Amino acid sequence: MKRPAWLTGWGGLFLVVGLLVQLIAYLLAPTTPLALLSGMLGICSVVLCSQGNIWTFLFGFGQILTYAWLCWQERFYAGIAMNTFYFVSQFVGLWTWSQRRTADSEQSAGSIATRRLSPALFASITLISIALSVLTGWLLCRYTDDSQPWLDAFTTVPAIAAQILLVLAYREQWFYWLAIDIAYLALWMRADNWSMVMQYAFWCINCIYGLLSWNRHIAAPDSASQDHS
Repeated sequence: MKRPAWLTGWGGLFLVVGLLVQLIAYLLAPTTPLALLSGMLGICSVVLCSQGNIWTFLFGFGQILTYAWLCWQERFYAGIAMNTFYFVSQFVGLWTWSQRRTADSEQSAGSIATRRLSPALFASITLISIALSVLTGWLLCRYTDDSQPWLDAFTTVPAIAAQILLVLAYREQWFYWLAIDIAYLALWMRADNWSMVMQYAFWCINCIYGLLSWNRHIAAPDSASQDHS
């Protein structure tokens, strides 16, 4: 039986490496089986996303539910709200990506047509995200017992922009995800959850892999490329 394209070549190897790293992290610094499961599902989801594979949303559902429970245990309240948004966006993403499938849909890379933001729009979204992060951090400090309000805010608000760009198949999502994942590394290091730390370390690498993969293998049609030029 022929293996799925996303399990072959460098993409498949990258996925296996990510899963092994997650398992090793759990064995060296055991946390909970739920954290391990969430990490495994997350690795599958982000690698499939970097390959432009619509199955990313299937694994995303499982990762979102398990991660939301971990956030509840650590009192990362903004993270819980964020995962509610992620859950809803999975349905939107499934529909949007299905509409952008290319004729080469059997390939793990090249299965969707992507778009590019103009520099001005990219800068505007970034500035708005920073301003809203400051406001969210202040609200969390004043009205909740969030254990890390500012870090929580600056990993949550920009992630909304990144998720919207992901759902709409814009390549600039990877720049946002890289910054967000670096911040999450600090958050989970302070929580002493090394299984989640390893997950986000791998996700940082995946952001670079995803950007290169989308630019190299997922060519946007001329009409799409000019949507926000």
